[in-house]
Amino acid sequence: MSFLKDEGGQGAAEYILLFGGVIVIAIAALLIYRAYFTQNSGLEASQDIQSVRGSIPAKV
Repeated sequence: MSFLKDEGGQGAAEYILLFGGVIVIAIAALLIYRAYFTQNSGLEASQDIQSVRGSIPAKV
């Protein structure tokens, strides 16, 4: 019954689950932001950044 107490593969399984979760999050982010990555999307990240920077009040 010593094989029931063996936890040698537990760490590897946890790393596989963690790595899989990171991959899922990365794919979801790419799907959400894919409009910024396409050439003819009509969206321009630089214009968005300038718009956000312009809406922040300057410190005096």
